[in-house]
Amino acid sequence: MAKRSALITVMARAADKAARRLRRDFGEVENLQVSKKGPADFVSTADLRAEKILREELSRARPDYGFLMEESGATAASDGCERRWIVDPLDGTSNFLHGLPHFCISIGLEDKGELVAGVIYDPLRDETFAAEKGIGAYLNDRRIRVSSRGRLNEALIGTGTPFKGHGDAATFLAEANAIMGATAGIRRWGAAALDLAYVAAGRLDGYWERDLSPWDTAAGIVIVREAGGFVTQIDGRQIRGHSPDILAANGALHEDLVRLLRNTKGP
Repeated sequence: MAKRSALITVMARAADKAARRLRRDFGEVENLQVSKKGPADFVSTADLRAEKILREELSRARPDYGFLMEESGATAASDGCERRWIVDPLDGTSNFLHGLPHFCISIGLEDKGELVAGVIYDPLRDETFAAEKGIGAYLNDRRIRVSSRGRLNEALIGTGTPFKGHGDAATFLAEANAIMGATAGIRRWGAAALDLAYVAAGRLDGYWERDLSPWDTAAGIVIVREAGGFVTQIDGRQIRGHSPDILAANGALHEDLVRLLRNTKGP
């Protein structure tokens, strides 16, 4: 933002401090302790350290706010406060643990159940995607907008794929087959928050994924909307609160993608 609001400054500073630790851990990834949350679902000491830093920094700046965090769960706000942070300290943990340089920190803010602000920070590229309701979306200090492409056959679409123990592979394959047949290609980067940030910045023209958690999408939803994009459930219904299924795109392509995916049936 040309001049960041006090709120975005708080979020960006917290992300920057946590990122310093993540960068060090990424350089020594083979030494990290790793445990499993479920089949092919990992949590590392890097996730836990980053989450601790984010909680401390955000609590110091806004002590009344509650939290919903990927690793430590929910913490209620103080009486009379209806705001809470929704935080993923390391989106793209599998990438991180394999030495793939594509991961981020995601911080969303919810007020009375409505998402009102978001920051997504890529520590290795030093890219801060930020937005606040009614103010617009920014990449570092530059205003960003969704792409202007209006034809599916020119569009590049992001997604996330099911993996061991997670998701409906048959449905995904049917949807992916439909998307591949209609577009210029699909990209699977492995970090949902960055996929949404890339839609906001026009790097991707659209993105869909199922079986997501609130911390995967909270910040990205605000950023895409403030960049002029549309974010709904995959079938086109509005998102109220949280939806595990999400479709984000520019205004020219969104309805085409809704129709394409709505008419797709798995075996």
